[in-house]
Amino acid sequence: MGILTGYRVVDLSIAMAGPLAAMRLGDLGADVVKVEPTAGEWQRHAPAGGATGNEVNASFLALNRNKRSLAVDLKSADGRELVYRLARTSDVFLQNYRGGVAERLGMDYESVRAVKPDIVYVSITGYGETGPYASRPGQDLLLQAMSGAMFSAGRAGDPPAPAGTYAVDAITAYSAFEGALAALLHRERTGEGQLVTVNMLDAAIAVQMQELSVFTVGGVPQHRGREAHGHAYIRAPYGVFATADAYLALAMPSLRTLGELLGEPALAAMDENTDGHTRRDEITAMVRARLPERTTGAWLALFAEHGIWAGPVYSYADLVKDPQVALNGSLVSYDHPTEGPVTTPGFPYRFSKTGPRVYRGAPLTGQHTEEILAELGVSGETVAGLAGRGVIATRERTA
Repeated sequence: MGILTGYRVVDLSIAMAGPLAAMRLGDLGADVVKVEPTAGEWQRHAPAGGATGNEVNASFLALNRNKRSLAVDLKSADGRELVYRLARTSDVFLQNYRGGVAERLGMDYESVRAVKPDIVYVSITGYGETGPYASRPGQDLLLQAMSGAMFSAGRAGDPPAPAGTYAVDAITAYSAFEGALAALLHRERTGEGQLVTVNMLDAAIAVQMQELSVFTVGGVPQHRGREAHGHAYIRAPYGVFATADAYLALAMPSLRTLGELLGEPALAAMDENTDGHTRRDEITAMVRARLPERTTGAWLALFAEHGIWAGPVYSYADLVKDPQVALNGSLVSYDHPTEGPVTTPGFPYRFSKTGPRVYRGAPLTGQHTEEILAELGVSGETVAGLAGRGVIATRERTA
């Protein structure tokens, strides 16, 4: 039994932000019904990073565990009625359609609230529900670019660089997850449902609360120097440096201690809070020149002995072998009916009771259509008729 056992979530979302938010609710025990087209969500078929599966690709597996699949044609009146029927038994309704699509399909907040007045309805958009950018595509890279974050790292003259993860998608997903939980708590206290709106632009801005405040409150603009630096608003040295055999990350060490260990008296004599910013390029160049003298392991051992914050730079191949990752259970594994053994990132939180777990793997298209409709009281004869007309898809019809 999970914390959210007994709650039902209707997940009409696609791509990453919406599906990840819904999956987190499922990880906590909610019955998440993924409502998808009869041919399946497009991400089932688009290979992520070239990782194709037998029937389901890696990114879909990663974002859709702990869900059941109801495959239905929302463009048909019969299909919409089935989803309304599902909504009447549900607690959360989540979608991340482009502006206007939910209204055209009859899946907007007002339409859903008409059949379920106390529904918690979560709408995820790229830039907001209204305004000049409401119809723009909410794509992660485009939002990273607009958020200002790309100018907080790197070297002047080089193109602004995106994060190595779908950072805005993930931040937005957690914002939606948080909003859904807060609205459910409000409903528990008052009996009232409500509309929760989340947009990727605001999520990307909100996560930069420190960086943007340095600019809006302190008036300090982002400045990228000649040397590559990990963050415009953090003193040097701060970033990734080559060693004799690999790389290491170095974060805001004592300049005196670091200068002594590197044999750089000039560095040891510098003031951290003044020179660390104003002489950033000079400091970075000093460190960059000396770290290739030893291996990563040798430097890390020396730095640890003297209380300097440093760490290895991992590839995914390194990460999955790390003993702390194994101890934490950071990755979870399960057997999938078509993809075999599946290992994906696990849960970012722990509870002393009723913790998250894998209740079921990512569903096949329409795998649970008949099961879900039976729970809603739809007869087997009606299900067969709907399947015959293409309104719904069942596992047998899509196999």
